[in-house]
Amino acid sequence: MEILAVFPPLFGSFIAAFFGRTIGDRGAQLVTVAGVVVSALASLVLFNDVALHGHVHTIELFTWIKSGSFVAPWALRFDTLTVVMLIVVTFVSSCVHIYSIGYMAADPHKPRFQAYLSLFTFAMLMLVTADNFVQLFFGWEGVGLMSYLLIGFWYERPSANDAAIKAFVQNRVGDFGFALGIFACFFLFHSVDFDTVFRAAPGMAGQQLHFLGFDVNALTVCCLLLFMGAVAKSAQFGLHTWLLDAMEGPTPVSALIHAATMVTAGVFMVARLSPLFEYSPVASAVVTVFGATTAFVAASIAITQFDIKRIIAYSTMSQLGYMMFACGVSAYNAAIFHLMTHGFFKALLFLGAGSVIHAMSDEQDIRKMGGLWKLIPVTYGLLWVGSLALAGLPLFSGYFSKDAILEAAYATGSSVGMYAYWLGIVTAFLTAFYSWRLLFVAFHGKSRADHHTLEHVHESPLVMLLPCAFLAVGAVCAGALAYTWFIGDGRVGFWRDALTILPAHDTIARAHHGAVPEWAAVLPTVVAVAGIFFAFLFYMVWTGLPRFFAVGFKPVHTFLFNHWYVDSLYDWLIVQPLLVLGRMCWKTGDGTVIDGLGPEGVAAATRYFGQRASRLQSGYVFHYAFAMVIGVVLLVTWFYLAG
Repeated sequence: MEILAVFPPLFGSFIAAFFGRTIGDRGAQLVTVAGVVVSALASLVLFNDVALHGHVHTIELFTWIKSGSFVAPWALRFDTLTVVMLIVVTFVSSCVHIYSIGYMAADPHKPRFQAYLSLFTFAMLMLVTADNFVQLFFGWEGVGLMSYLLIGFWYERPSANDAAIKAFVQNRVGDFGFALGIFACFFLFHSVDFDTVFRAAPGMAGQQLHFLGFDVNALTVCCLLLFMGAVAKSAQFGLHTWLLDAMEGPTPVSALIHAATMVTAGVFMVARLSPLFEYSPVASAVVTVFGATTAFVAASIAITQFDIKRIIAYSTMSQLGYMMFACGVSAYNAAIFHLMTHGFFKALLFLGAGSVIHAMSDEQDIRKMGGLWKLIPVTYGLLWVGSLALAGLPLFSGYFSKDAILEAAYATGSSVGMYAYWLGIVTAFLTAFYSWRLLFVAFHGKSRADHHTLEHVHESPLVMLLPCAFLAVGAVCAGALAYTWFIGDGRVGFWRDALTILPAHDTIARAHHGAVPEWAAVLPTVVAVAGIFFAFLFYMVWTGLPRFFAVGFKPVHTFLFNHWYVDSLYDWLIVQPLLVLGRMCWKTGDGTVIDGLGPEGVAAATRYFGQRASRLQSGYVFHYAFAMVIGVVLLVTWFYLAG
């Protein structure tokens, strides 16, 4: 069963990639869909066996690396954290694969696309089942590679190529720190095996490490270096700009990257390494601040954007901030709970947006839409469900997980926890506001589409709507069904040893036992309703208000509309200086100095003297006779002087 949960997407990808022409487009689609569906069904069986019945186990397939005393086996680790991730990854991926049959119907490269999707899924499955740091790094780099291929799938577009390269390069920055973190762990613990490292972690608390000329806390160094990888992979503030450019890929790719695979890898990694982070308060505080800042920054930008996919992409970044600061306040179970619920409603929102784009002949600007709710009512209803879950309204899945995160942050009682709580509250308001801004502008009012586009607006085919309907069920029910297991009374028996939370850090327990006042628990819902109300006023009642505020607060609006100028800052601080340096090394260093004195200089000198020597070959006999006479004179003179 374990093999069926992990390897079918790999086999499906192989068949679609190498035999796509033989089996045809439909055959490639069917074999890849079958692969992920089999994995999803096997994951359900494993969830029942491992999470509900406690049969935690590890399967060693073979010894991968053996060098002296260093051994890294290829093993599949199955505990509660793993099987929860298996459920999220395989079920969302199954929906995306099925949806792609309709969305990519006109694309001439369907087998290649399906092969990439399945291989992406397999890389994520390798990551979540890893039993050691080396195998984790393999899956980590695998999802990075596949994101490059999928973002740049439409390679004939220069913007897609640029976006793919940007995602790849920015993630390499984080991966450099991640690799250093793995090296540091091996240096401290003399092992890359998770169980060995986790058992030894308490004994390393307070130990010092000489690093960059300073004596610093050893676990803090390890955790911060490892977290650097999560900053890039999970699009935390600072290394987040690749996530928005990733919208250049096909919409199913956006759904897979943003809902279930790549961006959740960082959150999963921090949760998996909770035995290390729990003994490093400094690293946990850094994680909290990064997460809270990311949540607010992304939400503040989203309220000014007009591209339907970019608005939802910023909401992904914002929700990742929630998950990350939940890990920072030791609410790892709440973070994974939100990761699971977010996987359903965010995939629903992206696939719903894809349905809108499909209906609007590839138009993505919400300013060119309007009045769509009558034309595509099913898509409209599905996006309502996703938006209600995203905003965290009661009874929807986001309500249970996001409120738990905010309550856990408040329950810390620390200044860092309060920072996260209050930024989380502001973000909850902004989230509801921009979600309903999208709905009201795109689906209500008069149509702003051109006549030709409006004539072709149509509801998506069933093969696209059914996966959305399945995700909508998850967006409604997942939170209520899983609450007891993830963060309720059954959480201890459910998680067992998959997560490590020290009793002094158990913020979820504090939140359940009166550490959070009633007003603090209710406030997230209040601000979410307020956000919807203000969006209604701005875009349905007094439609001139957005322009009034945009003009009245032009510097703020410009700052937010330009994404806090992070890309511009990178361009000024890093890109342009590196271009100048590169041009100097190229033109002056390589061209003038190395080539000038080296190959090109030698060639020029040889050519110069060759040209001079060639003039002696004039073809006149008297020239040659004269040269011979001079030669004889010189020879006689030399013999005479030498004698």
